[in-house]
Amino acid sequence: MLTPAFRALVLLQNLLLPARFSQRSREFFLALAVGASGVLVSGASAVELVERQVEYSSGDIQVPALLLLPMAPGPHATVLFIHGRSGLNERVQASARWLAARGFAVLAPDYHTGRFIPENPIDHDPSTEQDVERGLDYLKTVSGVRADRVAVVGLSRGGYHAALLGVRRPEVAGVVGYYPHLASPNAPEPVQVYRYMPEVEQWKVPALLMVGDQDHQLRREQVVRVAERLKERGVPVELVVYPGAQRAFDFRRDVRTVGDDLAREDALNRTVRFLNRVLGAKGRERE
Repeated sequence: MLTPAFRALVLLQNLLLPARFSQRSREFFLALAVGASGVLVSGASAVELVERQVEYSSGDIQVPALLLLPMAPGPHATVLFIHGRSGLNERVQASARWLAARGFAVLAPDYHTGRFIPENPIDHDPSTEQDVERGLDYLKTVSGVRADRVAVVGLSRGGYHAALLGVRRPEVAGVVGYYPHLASPNAPEPVQVYRYMPEVEQWKVPALLMVGDQDHQLRREQVVRVAERLKERGVPVELVVYPGAQRAFDFRRDVRTVGDDLAREDALNRTVRFLNRVLGAKGRERE
Protein backbone atom coordinates (compact mmCIF):
# COMPACT_ATOMS: atom_id res chain seq x y z
CA MET A 1 0.00 0.00 0.00
CA LEU A 2 1.27 3.48 -0.84
CA THR A 3 1.96 5.56 2.23
CA PRO A 4 0.02 8.78 2.96
CA ALA A 5 3.33 10.65 2.75
CA PHE A 6 3.90 9.34 -0.78
CA ARG A 7 0.46 10.43 -1.93
CA ALA A 8 0.80 13.81 -0.23
CA LEU A 9 4.11 14.53 -1.94
CA VAL A 10 2.71 13.66 -5.36
CA LEU A 11 -0.28 15.91 -4.71
CA LEU A 12 2.01 18.76 -3.70
CA GLN A 13 3.99 18.23 -6.87
CA ASN A 14 0.85 18.57 -8.98
CA LEU A 15 -0.21 21.71 -7.14
CA LEU A 16 3.11 23.47 -6.78
CA LEU A 17 5.34 22.32 -9.61
CA PRO A 18 3.86 23.12 -13.02
CA ALA A 19 5.80 22.23 -16.14
CA ARG A 20 7.45 25.68 -16.37
CA PHE A 21 9.42 25.03 -13.17
CA SER A 22 13.09 24.28 -13.76
CA GLN A 23 14.72 20.99 -12.89
CA ARG A 24 16.66 22.82 -10.17
CA SER A 25 13.38 23.93 -8.59
CA ARG A 26 12.03 20.41 -8.73
CA GLU A 27 15.16 19.02 -7.12
CA PHE A 28 14.95 21.65 -4.38
CA PHE A 29 11.34 20.67 -3.68
CA LEU A 30 12.29 17.02 -3.62
CA ALA A 31 15.03 17.71 -1.09
CA LEU A 32 12.52 19.48 1.15
CA ALA A 33 10.04 16.63 0.75
CA VAL A 34 12.66 14.05 1.59
CA GLY A 35 13.74 15.92 4.66
CA ALA A 36 10.15 16.17 5.86
CA SER A 37 9.00 12.64 5.16
CA GLY A 38 12.09 10.43 5.14
CA VAL A 39 10.77 8.65 2.04
CA LEU A 40 14.03 8.86 0.15
CA VAL A 41 16.59 9.00 2.93
CA SER A 42 19.26 6.43 2.04
CA GLY A 43 20.36 4.84 5.28
CA ALA A 44 21.73 1.47 4.20
CA SER A 45 24.92 1.74 2.19
CA ALA A 46 25.22 -0.10 -1.10
CA VAL A 47 27.37 -3.20 -1.36
CA GLU A 48 30.52 -3.24 -3.46
CA LEU A 49 30.17 -4.92 -6.83
CA VAL A 50 32.35 -6.72 -9.32
CA GLU A 51 31.18 -5.87 -12.85
CA ARG A 52 31.90 -8.03 -15.90
CA GLN A 53 30.97 -7.86 -19.56
CA VAL A 54 30.26 -11.47 -20.56
CA GLU A 55 28.80 -13.49 -23.42
CA TYR A 56 26.92 -16.74 -23.65
CA SER A 57 25.68 -18.87 -26.54
CA SER A 58 22.12 -19.17 -27.79
CA GLY A 59 22.26 -21.44 -30.80
CA ASP A 60 24.65 -19.74 -33.21
CA ILE A 61 24.19 -16.33 -31.54
CA GLN A 62 26.46 -14.85 -28.90
CA VAL A 63 24.43 -12.87 -26.37
CA PRO A 64 26.38 -10.11 -24.60
CA ALA A 65 25.38 -9.47 -21.00
CA LEU A 66 26.26 -7.42 -17.95
CA LEU A 67 27.11 -9.54 -14.92
CA LEU A 68 27.08 -7.84 -11.51
CA LEU A 69 28.33 -9.73 -8.45
CA PRO A 70 28.66 -8.59 -4.84
CA MET A 71 32.29 -8.66 -3.73
CA ALA A 72 31.39 -10.51 -0.53
CA PRO A 73 31.63 -14.32 -0.61
CA GLY A 74 28.58 -16.13 -2.03
CA PRO A 75 26.46 -17.89 -2.85
CA HIS A 76 24.34 -14.86 -3.70
CA ALA A 77 20.62 -14.66 -4.38
CA THR A 78 20.36 -14.21 -8.13
CA VAL A 79 18.27 -12.13 -10.52
CA LEU A 80 17.88 -12.25 -14.29
CA PHE A 81 17.26 -8.61 -15.31
CA ILE A 82 15.55 -8.18 -18.69
CA HIS A 83 15.49 -4.90 -20.59
CA GLY A 84 12.64 -3.62 -22.73
CA ARG A 85 12.38 -2.14 -26.22
CA SER A 86 14.97 0.55 -25.52
CA GLY A 87 17.70 -2.08 -25.19
CA LEU A 88 20.40 -2.45 -22.56
CA ASN A 89 21.38 1.20 -22.66
CA GLU A 90 23.27 3.06 -19.95
CA ARG A 91 20.11 4.12 -18.11
CA VAL A 92 18.81 0.55 -18.00
CA GLN A 93 22.23 -0.70 -16.88
CA ALA A 94 22.07 1.85 -14.06
CA SER A 95 18.76 0.29 -12.95
CA ALA A 96 20.42 -3.13 -12.90
CA ARG A 97 23.29 -1.72 -10.83
CA TRP A 98 20.89 -0.12 -8.31
CA LEU A 99 19.33 -3.52 -7.73
CA ALA A 100 22.63 -5.40 -7.57
CA ALA A 101 23.95 -2.83 -5.07
CA ARG A 102 21.24 -3.97 -2.66
CA GLY A 103 23.06 -7.32 -2.41
CA PHE A 104 22.04 -9.49 -5.38
CA ALA A 105 23.90 -11.16 -8.20
CA VAL A 106 22.38 -9.78 -11.41
CA LEU A 107 22.72 -10.92 -15.01
CA ALA A 108 21.35 -8.45 -17.57
CA PRO A 109 21.37 -9.91 -21.11
CA ASP A 110 21.50 -7.63 -24.14
CA TYR A 111 19.21 -9.68 -26.34
CA HIS A 112 19.06 -7.04 -29.11
CA THR A 113 22.70 -6.61 -30.09
CA GLY A 114 23.45 -10.21 -31.08
CA ARG A 115 20.56 -10.15 -33.56
CA PHE A 116 21.15 -6.58 -34.78
CA ILE A 117 17.77 -5.46 -33.49
CA PRO A 118 17.46 -1.66 -33.52
CA GLU A 119 16.42 0.39 -30.53
CA ASN A 120 12.69 0.38 -29.75
CA PRO A 121 11.56 -2.30 -32.23
CA ILE A 122 7.84 -2.55 -32.85
CA ASP A 123 7.80 -6.21 -33.84
CA HIS A 124 8.83 -8.92 -31.41
CA ASP A 125 11.43 -11.46 -32.56
CA PRO A 126 10.41 -14.78 -30.91
CA SER A 127 13.98 -16.05 -31.18
CA THR A 128 14.95 -13.55 -28.48
CA GLU A 129 12.88 -15.59 -26.02
CA GLN A 130 15.45 -18.40 -26.29
CA ASP A 131 18.29 -15.87 -26.07
CA VAL A 132 16.94 -14.58 -22.76
CA GLU A 133 16.19 -18.08 -21.44
CA ARG A 134 19.75 -19.20 -22.10
CA GLY A 135 20.78 -16.63 -19.52
CA LEU A 136 19.37 -18.94 -16.85
CA ASP A 137 21.59 -21.71 -18.16
CA TYR A 138 24.61 -19.41 -18.20
CA LEU A 139 24.07 -18.57 -14.54
CA LYS A 140 24.66 -22.23 -13.70
CA THR A 141 28.26 -21.77 -14.88
CA VAL A 142 28.93 -18.75 -12.66
CA SER A 143 30.54 -19.41 -9.31
CA GLY A 144 29.16 -17.73 -6.22
CA VAL A 145 25.54 -17.50 -7.38
CA ARG A 146 22.42 -19.51 -6.56
CA ALA A 147 21.23 -20.60 -10.00
CA ASP A 148 18.78 -23.21 -8.73
CA ARG A 149 16.30 -20.56 -7.53
CA VAL A 150 16.26 -17.34 -9.53
CA ALA A 151 13.96 -14.32 -9.72
CA VAL A 152 13.29 -12.54 -12.99
CA VAL A 153 12.85 -8.77 -13.24
CA GLY A 154 11.50 -7.40 -16.51
CA LEU A 155 11.10 -3.82 -17.73
CA SER A 156 8.28 -3.10 -20.18
CA ARG A 157 8.62 -5.70 -22.97
CA GLY A 158 11.12 -7.43 -20.73
CA GLY A 159 8.12 -8.16 -18.52
CA TYR A 160 6.74 -10.34 -21.31
CA HIS A 161 9.97 -12.34 -21.33
CA ALA A 162 9.88 -12.54 -17.53
CA ALA A 163 6.32 -13.88 -17.50
CA LEU A 164 7.19 -16.53 -20.09
CA LEU A 165 10.15 -17.70 -18.00
CA GLY A 166 7.98 -17.82 -14.90
CA VAL A 167 5.82 -20.37 -16.69
CA ARG A 168 8.50 -22.28 -18.59
CA ARG A 169 11.38 -22.63 -16.15
CA PRO A 170 11.08 -24.41 -12.80
CA GLU A 171 14.01 -22.55 -11.21
CA VAL A 172 12.17 -19.22 -11.51
CA ALA A 173 10.88 -18.43 -8.01
CA GLY A 174 9.20 -15.10 -8.73
CA VAL A 175 8.56 -12.45 -11.36
CA VAL A 176 8.85 -8.68 -11.01
CA GLY A 177 7.33 -6.53 -13.74
CA TYR A 178 8.04 -2.83 -14.10
CA TYR A 179 5.14 -1.55 -16.30
CA PRO A 180 5.26 -4.97 -18.01
CA HIS A 181 3.88 -5.76 -21.45
CA LEU A 182 1.74 -8.80 -20.73
CA ALA A 183 0.47 -9.69 -24.19
CA SER A 184 2.36 -10.96 -27.21
CA PRO A 185 3.72 -7.86 -28.98
CA ASN A 186 2.92 -9.58 -32.29
CA ALA A 187 -0.72 -10.26 -31.43
CA PRO A 188 -3.39 -8.43 -33.49
CA GLU A 189 -4.58 -5.10 -32.11
CA PRO A 190 -7.91 -6.42 -30.74
CA VAL A 191 -5.98 -9.00 -28.73
CA GLN A 192 -3.65 -6.32 -27.41
CA VAL A 193 -6.62 -4.23 -26.30
CA TYR A 194 -8.99 -6.85 -24.88
CA ARG A 195 -6.83 -9.79 -23.82
CA TYR A 196 -3.62 -10.68 -22.07
CA MET A 197 -1.08 -13.40 -22.79
CA PRO A 198 -2.62 -16.90 -22.47
CA GLU A 199 0.33 -17.99 -20.32
CA VAL A 200 -1.29 -16.10 -17.44
CA GLU A 201 -3.52 -19.16 -17.03
CA GLN A 202 -0.42 -21.29 -16.30
CA TRP A 203 1.32 -18.67 -14.14
CA LYS A 204 2.00 -20.07 -10.66
CA VAL A 205 4.97 -18.18 -9.20
CA PRO A 206 4.58 -15.07 -7.00
CA ALA A 207 4.53 -11.75 -8.82
CA LEU A 208 5.16 -8.08 -8.13
CA LEU A 209 3.62 -5.85 -10.82
CA MET A 210 4.20 -2.08 -10.81
CA VAL A 211 2.93 0.61 -13.17
CA GLY A 212 2.41 4.38 -13.09
CA ASP A 213 -1.07 5.83 -13.25
CA GLN A 214 0.24 8.21 -15.95
CA ASP A 215 1.41 5.30 -18.12
CA HIS A 216 -0.48 4.55 -21.34
CA GLN A 217 -4.03 3.52 -20.51
CA LEU A 218 -3.76 0.23 -22.40
CA ARG A 219 -0.62 -0.82 -20.55
CA ARG A 220 -1.93 0.23 -17.16
CA GLU A 221 -5.25 -1.57 -17.59
CA GLN A 222 -3.54 -4.68 -18.93
CA VAL A 223 -1.30 -4.90 -15.86
CA VAL A 224 -4.31 -4.46 -13.57
CA ARG A 225 -6.33 -7.14 -15.40
CA VAL A 226 -3.49 -9.64 -15.18
CA ALA A 227 -3.04 -8.96 -11.46
CA GLU A 228 -6.76 -9.46 -10.89
CA ARG A 229 -6.71 -12.74 -12.82
CA LEU A 230 -3.71 -14.01 -10.88
CA LYS A 231 -5.50 -13.22 -7.63
CA GLU A 232 -8.57 -15.11 -8.87
CA ARG A 233 -6.35 -18.11 -9.58
CA GLY A 234 -4.81 -17.94 -6.11
CA VAL A 235 -1.36 -16.80 -7.25
CA PRO A 236 0.40 -14.50 -4.74
CA VAL A 237 0.55 -11.12 -6.48
CA GLU A 238 1.28 -7.58 -5.35
CA LEU A 239 -0.03 -4.82 -7.62
CA VAL A 240 1.16 -1.22 -7.26
CA VAL A 241 -0.22 1.66 -9.35
CA TYR A 242 1.92 4.73 -8.60
CA PRO A 243 0.18 8.12 -8.54
CA GLY A 244 1.89 10.72 -10.71
CA ALA A 245 4.34 8.21 -12.25
CA GLN A 246 4.87 7.85 -16.00
CA ARG A 247 6.25 5.12 -18.25
CA ALA A 248 9.85 4.22 -17.42
CA PHE A 249 9.68 6.00 -14.06
CA ASP A 250 12.77 4.11 -12.93
CA PHE A 251 15.15 5.44 -15.57
CA ARG A 252 13.47 8.07 -17.75
CA ARG A 253 15.51 11.26 -18.05
CA ASP A 254 13.15 13.65 -19.86
CA VAL A 255 10.33 15.53 -18.11
CA ARG A 256 10.72 13.61 -14.87
CA THR A 257 8.23 14.32 -12.10
CA VAL A 258 8.49 13.99 -8.35
CA GLY A 259 6.02 11.12 -8.80
CA ASP A 260 8.59 9.36 -10.98
CA ASP A 261 11.33 9.86 -8.40
CA LEU A 262 9.20 8.63 -5.53
CA ALA A 263 7.99 5.65 -7.56
CA ARG A 264 11.56 4.70 -8.51
CA GLU A 265 12.68 4.62 -4.89
CA ASP A 266 9.59 2.82 -3.64
CA ALA A 267 9.74 0.29 -6.48
CA LEU A 268 13.35 -0.54 -5.68
CA ASN A 269 12.52 -1.13 -2.01
CA ARG A 270 9.48 -3.23 -2.90
CA THR A 271 11.56 -5.26 -5.33
CA VAL A 272 14.17 -5.93 -2.65
CA ARG A 273 11.50 -7.03 -0.16
CA PHE A 274 9.88 -9.27 -2.78
CA LEU A 275 13.22 -10.84 -3.73
CA ASN A 276 14.06 -11.43 -0.09
CA ARG A 277 10.78 -13.33 0.31
CA VAL A 278 10.90 -15.50 -2.79
CA LEU A 279 14.65 -16.15 -2.71
CA GLY A 280 15.17 -16.32 1.04
CA ALA A 281 17.65 -13.47 0.63
CA LYS A 282 18.82 -10.58 2.79
CA GLY A 283 18.99 -7.76 0.29
CA ARG A 284 19.34 -4.30 1.77
CA GLU A 285 16.54 -1.78 1.62
CA ARG A 286 17.17 1.94 1.72
CA GLU A 287 15.94 3.24 5.03
